[in-house]
Amino acid sequence: MASLKPMLSKDVPDIENILNINPKSKTYTNFMPSASTKQNKQHWKRNILEKCDSCVSLTKNFDDIKHTTLSERGALREAARCLKCVDAPCQKSCPTQLDIKAFITSISNKNYYGAAKAILSDNPLGLTCGMVCPTSDLCVGGCNLYATEEGPINIGGLQHFAVDIFKKMNIPQTKKFNQTVPHANTKIALLGCGPASLSCASFLARLGYDDITIFEKEKYVGGLSSSEIPQYRLPYDVINFEVDLVKDLGVKIELGRSLSENDLTIQDLQNAGYKAIFLGIGLPEPKSISIFENLTPEMGFFTSKSFLPIVAKGSKPGMCACKNNQELPSLRGNVIILGAGDTAFDCATSALRCGARKVFVVFRKGFTNVRAVPEEMDLAKEEKCEFIPFQSPKQVILHNERIIAIEFCRTEQNENDEWIEDEEQKVILKADFIISAFGSGLYDFTVKRAMIPVKMNKWNLPEVDKTTMMTSVPGVFCGGDLAGVSQTTVESVNDGKTAAWYIHKYIQEFYDFAVPEIPQLPKFHTAVDNVDLSVEICGIKFENPFGLASAPPCTSSAMIRRAFEAGWAFAITKTFSLDKDLVTNVSPRIVKGTMSRHHYGPEQGSFLNIELISEKTVDYWCGSITELKRDFPTKIVIASIMCTYNRADWMKLAKKAETAGSDGLELNLSCPHGMGESGMGLACGQDPELVRNICRWVRKAVKIPFFVKLTPNITDILSIAKAAYEGKADGITAINTISGLMGLHADATPWPAVGLNKSTTYGGVSGNATRPQALKAISTISRHLPGFPILGTGGVDSADVALQFLHCGASVVQVCSAIQNQDFTLIDDYVTGLKTLLYLKSLVQAKDWNGQSPPTFKHQKGKPISLQHALGKNIPYFGEYQRLREQKIAELKANSNPLNKIVKAMRPALEPIAPIPAVKDIIGKALIHIGSYNELDNKKQVVALIDDDMCINCGKCYMACADSGYQAITFDPNTHIPMVTNDCTGCTLCLSVCPIIDCITMIPKTIPHVIKRGVSPKNVIEIC
Repeated sequence: MASLKPMLSKDVPDIENILNINPKSKTYTNFMPSASTKQNKQHWKRNILEKCDSCVSLTKNFDDIKHTTLSERGALREAARCLKCVDAPCQKSCPTQLDIKAFITSISNKNYYGAAKAILSDNPLGLTCGMVCPTSDLCVGGCNLYATEEGPINIGGLQHFAVDIFKKMNIPQTKKFNQTVPHANTKIALLGCGPASLSCASFLARLGYDDITIFEKEKYVGGLSSSEIPQYRLPYDVINFEVDLVKDLGVKIELGRSLSENDLTIQDLQNAGYKAIFLGIGLPEPKSISIFENLTPEMGFFTSKSFLPIVAKGSKPGMCACKNNQELPSLRGNVIILGAGDTAFDCATSALRCGARKVFVVFRKGFTNVRAVPEEMDLAKEEKCEFIPFQSPKQVILHNERIIAIEFCRTEQNENDEWIEDEEQKVILKADFIISAFGSGLYDFTVKRAMIPVKMNKWNLPEVDKTTMMTSVPGVFCGGDLAGVSQTTVESVNDGKTAAWYIHKYIQEFYDFAVPEIPQLPKFHTAVDNVDLSVEICGIKFENPFGLASAPPCTSSAMIRRAFEAGWAFAITKTFSLDKDLVTNVSPRIVKGTMSRHHYGPEQGSFLNIELISEKTVDYWCGSITELKRDFPTKIVIASIMCTYNRADWMKLAKKAETAGSDGLELNLSCPHGMGESGMGLACGQDPELVRNICRWVRKAVKIPFFVKLTPNITDILSIAKAAYEGKADGITAINTISGLMGLHADATPWPAVGLNKSTTYGGVSGNATRPQALKAISTISRHLPGFPILGTGGVDSADVALQFLHCGASVVQVCSAIQNQDFTLIDDYVTGLKTLLYLKSLVQAKDWNGQSPPTFKHQKGKPISLQHALGKNIPYFGEYQRLREQKIAELKANSNPLNKIVKAMRPALEPIAPIPAVKDIIGKALIHIGSYNELDNKKQVVALIDDDMCINCGKCYMACADSGYQAITFDPNTHIPMVTNDCTGCTLCLSVCPIIDCITMIPKTIPHVIKRGVSPKNVIEIC
């Protein structure tokens, strides 16, 4: 019997098994009994620990628990959501007035240094505040996206992310070149090395003062940030990083020196020549009540001021020199936390890590009166702390000198809104330990006497001018908790910032120097900011390679003026013509693209316009050019001009523009709509002969450089570039917009729709959607016409993208759509971004980075995986698998020493190991990697590798490979772990659809590359 011939159009059995779980169209409804679903859902739950009676132990587990922590993927998605609002309410709600819109813009553009610079400029403790700020009550509370279904932006997480990336760059802070002040050697003392003093010292040093000393009574820096904010919210290496930045500016720190009549007093410091003194010692002592008198830690009693510092010393690597002598408090059983502030909840979650079996947070008032921010309370709730409201402590019950219980009475609010205690309603709670977190104060008389002659207020704290932070003694300032205004770290930072300016004002006025009425504090500065971005083209020097394209951002010369004031290096005027060719626009004419699907708001991937050239006259533009060159002599103004194919017209208009003072001309031979129908723009730019002749006419008419703007709406753009070159053009602009039809409504009417008939025409598509065509055109022209200057345009929306254009052969870049998405201030981000990209090329610590992105660490939900393969390989992070993993981690943590983590010294910072490249050095750098298909090596194959520790089990790689690829990925029905088989051909589609950065990587193929031909070729021998 003859064998059956296999069907070519049917998957073989092995492939059918792989496709068993692949989505299929359904004929009927889904059906499953509820009882089965209740059982099945336990297997897939990601929040498996959310409802549990017996939770996993947290003993000695000080891993990050913040909800706000973001990976690069999470940060980019969140930054893209931000609207970058005008007069942003989030900034108005930040005590330090962070330019939140600017730093989130930089993050969305992958300019992490630019984001960190914006943050640290206004807040020298930007990383600390990104981690611990009560953002829900500050910036996030003002976010306009609160008015939408998706909710506000995770501003704290974005701030944390950006400054943390900068921390990894390990670039020291520097003073701005030539930044100094009269009497820079004035002696300035700051008492306490907490947030307020560090902030104050930082701004004073940036101003130029060079004799600044911080005195700290402890043997560690950071103040309350170190001693009272737990490691799982604020690691000590973060504090060290920020202190290093302050010390980079020459600020001295002396440990073991305190404000006390037994050590440093205000009068002694003044007698020692300190002209200005800042008091930032915080409130070092706990508030207490009589029932706690004579109770000790041995009995089971702590205050937050005694408990949290011990926890910190036992869990923060690097905080104390001798880690062997530091142990965590040993708690057990029931722990009662008294208080409802942020500190109380830090005590509660810390107690769990010190061995407490159960933690009860007890407070006098109700849940609606809790002083703690939701971020703190939610963390305690998630870790199964119990909350007991309306209770006031009345008596601590002891047995054999040990706490065994505490008695409370009920509190209530009467009709006059007064809180009263009802002695008849009593509750006794069993307790093994009590931690009091009732706040803090200043009670030490040796400290108070050291402040003489500072006047004290009714709370026995220094009397402080809340505007200047000056005390009653000239030259003595105060900030932070001690000043009685601030209640958070970020407010303390701002106290120091405010005091810094008024200390500067006090010193200068003491020596009869005036300071500006409006404070002018220098921004954060590093060696990155010294990078030179200038570039010369055709004898024209550009301050930086960023300019405005001839497009809507250049609609008027007043707009160009504002752009120059913002920092743009050059502008191409909106294209203008002779008055006989004036135009009138239709409306609507500029619409958002459809390439980003159903995305509303900024960050549009494309626009379509049917706008014509400028409606303004030639005299307007020529007069404007003259004014702009007069007022901005270092800026470059290039006139964009257009005529019909008429020699006299081109020569006349070119001469007018040159006479007006233009640095150069751009010949618009590429407008894809409207103008071509009048014999202009595209009508000229698609014919090499016309282009060549027009260039010759203009060359004969003017001496200034001119560039031909090329249309991509042609089969061979290189032929047009060559025609421009042959016609003696000095360079070209590539590319103009791409002709297209953006979309139709469901009733078949187009958008934009003009007039009563709702008519449209093919318009110019701009923005990121055109970038591939622009890069192809630029690289093609640059390869065939080496050295021929190219002004790149078409989808430049960041420094990261600008670098791609430069690498492909552009000398400078023009921007339009990105400004339409936002505003002219983008230039700050572009300049700092490109400077950073160039500077990082000189650092050994950044050799494995991709631009400003460091190598991706293994993580889940943005947090490092504390123990890789805890249960073996190919085990997912959900359901019972995750419960077992958490139990295993808990066992290992309980037997570990949190202080064993290696702390790497970050100073002295590594110096650059190579020269920082100039812009001219990187132009065309990518061209050696770009060529024809036949030049590619098909012998060096790669395959996909999936990291199961980072996989979130979505199966996108599996589905893409099954229905669009090579059926080379399996998908386990129980674990949802994808696995790449030997059939992988390295197409990379899986990586392209994976939602997690670097979860899939492409690695060299180490097995023979067998090609599946379907039917074996005849008389062909293949060698692979």
